[in-house]
Amino acid sequence: MVRVASFQVGVAFGDPNLNSQRICDHLRSNPGVEIAVFPECALTGYCVDDAQSARSIAIHRDHPALKKIAALAAESGTIVIVGFAEKDGDALFNTAALFSPGYSARYYRKTHLPELGYDRFVTPGDKLPVFKTAVGTLGIGICFDVRFPELARSMALAGADIICLPTNWPAGATVSANLLSPARAVENRVFVATANRVGTENGFTFFGLSKIISPLGEILAGAEDKETAIVADCDFEIAREKRTVTIPGKHETTVFESRRPELYGRISHRT
Repeated sequence: MVRVASFQVGVAFGDPNLNSQRICDHLRSNPGVEIAVFPECALTGYCVDDAQSARSIAIHRDHPALKKIAALAAESGTIVIVGFAEKDGDALFNTAALFSPGYSARYYRKTHLPELGYDRFVTPGDKLPVFKTAVGTLGIGICFDVRFPELARSMALAGADIICLPTNWPAGATVSANLLSPARAVENRVFVATANRVGTENGFTFFGLSKIISPLGEILAGAEDKETAIVADCDFEIAREKRTVTIPGKHETTVFESRRPELYGRISHRT
C-alpha cells in the first residue's frame, strides 16, 4: 500500500515564501504520507489580468521556496508534487515540481491551456513524461489537462500507477472534479489524486472537491470546500492489472488489449 494525500489549501497570492512555509507545516502535520499532492500554482497564486502581473508572480526553479520544500521532502522521505508559476528566461510556464527522495528535482509543464488567469500568458509544455519513484510510477497533469483523455491514456500506456492532478478549479468547473477525474481513473485503470485549492483570489473563488480515486472509480477520499488534507492507502498492484475478470473464461475485459489504434489516426490531427 502507498499512502497518498491531497492537500486542499488556500494560497497567499504572490508570496512563495509564505506558501512554502504553509506547505511544509502541512507536511509535518501529516507524517507517514508517501505521496503528497498540492494545488496548481500553490506557491505563487494564479489569478492575474495581464502579462506584467503574470511575470511578477513567476519564480525560477532555484527559488528558496522550492528549495525549502525539496529539503523537507528529502528529510521526511515524502514524494511531494507542488505547482508554481515558472519563469525561465523570457518564457513563462505553469509547472508542477516533483521532489522525490533519491532523485533530483523533476518537473511537468502544463500542456493544455485554458484562456484563463495566468495560463493566458504562458508557453504550453511539450512533453508527457511519467516519473519513476521508490513507490511506483507517477504521471502528472495540471487542472485543464484532465479535459483531454489523451493525456491520461498516454501516461497510463507509459506505465503510470497514479496520475496526480494539481488544480485551480474555479466556480463552474465542478464537472472536472466530479465526472472527468473519476472517468480518467476508470478508463485507464489508474489511481487519480486531485488537489484543488479553496478560498478566493482576485475575484475568483475555488470550490475544493479534491479526491483520491481508485482504478475502479471509487472515491477513496474526498473533500468538500474547506482547507483540509485527504488521505487514502492505494494498492498500486490494482492499477497494474489491466484485465477485469468477472467470470473466468466467459466474461473478461481489457483496457489496453482491446484498443484499436489503427482506427484512431484522426485523434493526433488538428481539425
